[in-house]
Amino acid sequence: MTSRLSPFQDRQLSFLLAINIVIVMAGYFLSSGGDFVSVFNLQSMAMQLPQMALLAMAMMLSMISGNGGIDLSGIALANLAGVIGALLLPQWIDAEAAPWLFTAAFVGLMLSVGLLGGMLNGIIIARFNLTPILTTLGTQLVFTGIATVLSNGSSVNLPYIEPLSAIGNDNFLGVPIAFYLFVAVVLFLGWLLRRTPFGLRLYMQGTNPKAAFYAGISRNTMLICTYTMCGLLAACSGLISASQAASASAKYGDSYLLIAILIAVMGGVNPAGGYGRVICVFFAATALQLLSSMFNLLGLSEFAGNCIWGLLLLFFLAYSRQELKLKIKRREPVKA
Repeated sequence: MTSRLSPFQDRQLSFLLAINIVIVMAGYFLSSGGDFVSVFNLQSMAMQLPQMALLAMAMMLSMISGNGGIDLSGIALANLAGVIGALLLPQWIDAEAAPWLFTAAFVGLMLSVGLLGGMLNGIIIARFNLTPILTTLGTQLVFTGIATVLSNGSSVNLPYIEPLSAIGNDNFLGVPIAFYLFVAVVLFLGWLLRRTPFGLRLYMQGTNPKAAFYAGISRNTMLICTYTMCGLLAACSGLISASQAASASAKYGDSYLLIAILIAVMGGVNPAGGYGRVICVFFAATALQLLSSMFNLLGLSEFAGNCIWGLLLLFFLAYSRQELKLKIKRREPVKA
């Protein structure tokens, strides 16, 4: 299940920490005057990180659940939640007269849409025994289509109010508020997966569904709960995006899907299910954000960046496959 080795003994975690250090050193020497490690650039990275990292955490949960569990609908659901909130709330609440009420209602509405969308994914997958990757591909198209129709294919502006803008744009003690929210989610997920019965059941469900069945674990309940959490995490990502841009659109974050999958796989999550650690996914996300920032400082085009992300994904998929084969070989009894 989950590893209990110390950071010094954990090869995956040590590998990711080393990657982060190497990227920071490379960025420092390649950037002129140490711009890469300037306070402004570090704050900028900490502000950008939560959006894609929250989607990666959702991807991690869906992968751990097994049965080809890759949630492709996260970005579409995040955008749909933002569009619905941006269209409906200004008709109900005067943002200028009640900014805190508007912000609370916007957050609540976005999380509710994310919860319902994730629950829909889970119910379809569980009740009809469908492959998650194909199911969420279908719901991705549905969510995107609804958001596009509602917004007429354009961005929907949000009223500028300080409480809502602060979520995505303000700092506290020099650290972006969005990053604090992300760290809180990371701590909660780490506790949930390692310290609660739900986490144990999820790992067992992904590792050996038959054993989980005989242990009395309800597959349907686990899938519905897992994909509901994926929807909530996607909505959190969409909330940060909407608060930063003061708008919502069906087209935001198109490139984040590939990056979210890459972060999860790079963090050692087994795409076949049953294994994944929050701390490793966290450091995989920071490594990708550092690398993305370095590409921007070096003037690398978006297309070249996408090509590199794709190559890295293939590399880490092959790497994780080889690691799995080695683990199986170590467990095989030696024949006389």
